[in-house]
Amino acid sequence: MNRSPNGSPSTSLTRPRLSALAASVVLVLGPALALPVVGAASASAAPASAPASVTAASAQLPRPTGPHPVGRSTLHLVDRDRPDPWVPSAGPRQLMVSMYYPARPGTGGPTAPYMTTEEARHLIELRAPDVTVPPEVISGVRTWAHTDARPARGRFPLVVLSPGFTFPRATLTGLAEDLASRGYAVALVDHPYENAGTTLPDGRTLPCAICDEFSTIGGDAVAGSRARDVSFVLDRLTGRHPAWRYARVIDAGRVGMAGHSIGGNSAAATMAGDARVRAGVNMDGTFFSKVPEGGLDGRPFMMFGAEARHGDESWHRTWADLDGWKRWMTVAGTDHGSFTDVPLLADLVGIPDTAQVPYERSLALTRAYVTAFFDQHLKDAPQPLLDGPSPDNPEVSVRLP
Repeated sequence: MNRSPNGSPSTSLTRPRLSALAASVVLVLGPALALPVVGAASASAAPASAPASVTAASAQLPRPTGPHPVGRSTLHLVDRDRPDPWVPSAGPRQLMVSMYYPARPGTGGPTAPYMTTEEARHLIELRAPDVTVPPEVISGVRTWAHTDARPARGRFPLVVLSPGFTFPRATLTGLAEDLASRGYAVALVDHPYENAGTTLPDGRTLPCAICDEFSTIGGDAVAGSRARDVSFVLDRLTGRHPAWRYARVIDAGRVGMAGHSIGGNSAAATMAGDARVRAGVNMDGTFFSKVPEGGLDGRPFMMFGAEARHGDESWHRTWADLDGWKRWMTVAGTDHGSFTDVPLLADLVGIPDTAQVPYERSLALTRAYVTAFFDQHLKDAPQPLLDGPSPDNPEVSVRLP
């Protein structure tokens, strides 16, 4: 029997059995790989043994919706002042960051790989050990960003993205590419030893060291560690000697953060300790790390999740503690993974559909509302979409202060 990241029994990629013991952890790690892809691979799930050349060739992320082509660079950042919190013997904390940005048309190399084959192999072994689909089916998903394309002229707000626990940063690629196409620099951060696998520039792929210890370590410790990761990333992107050669395009006075699951809780934890982050979004993550009682110094925050969050006490507590502009968006018919690319990956390995909202629709809604939030709070462009129900998006209900 497979084990879920918190150590509770699991029978599929992200279907922990809903026992009373595991229920709170299911809300943060929860049902995530069980949606079909619509229009990207096939209308029905591919057989688990389908050849990589057949399935991967037809799997592509939805096209970004903005006017800009998208570029991507990859950074390897080493915090020599901080030992790795989970594997101290590994030495200094290492982070892999994918930088997405508005690019000049016709520049750059081929489209960027979705993830490495070894990252895909580790993900399948951790989350779907019984499937026989080759890892190339997942690593071969086609993207839209071109490697090292020249950046568009101008300076852009920066959005940091943090993925869910056990999942590599690639699972937020669909959102990252769209934000970049709509005028944002995006830092998509991997947190090594907290996900299935992170490939370093030397070719090593670091495995998950704490995937079976989440309930022992505690979500507040994970969120706190990620907050330190993100503050270090901001130091290296906006300091006097930035690590990214295109850092000139970043407007350091306009920084936001969003994350999925524990990454969403980490957005609030980062804001609590780093005033540089002006606005944050939690996409369906339990608030293990509490928002300070005094709030976030009036900074805006959006809670964007599935209907199950109405039963999450941490969301009600956080809603009361938020002291600035705030919204609680509920997307009917979704589950925990609906706010990521995970439903596409589930379809590729043959995990059956369980959510009512198909992948392309849930990604379109996530893109629309997350971008609207940052447009309003980092670009000072009012967004009526955030102020109440929309006839174009009947799945989304809006709770106002």
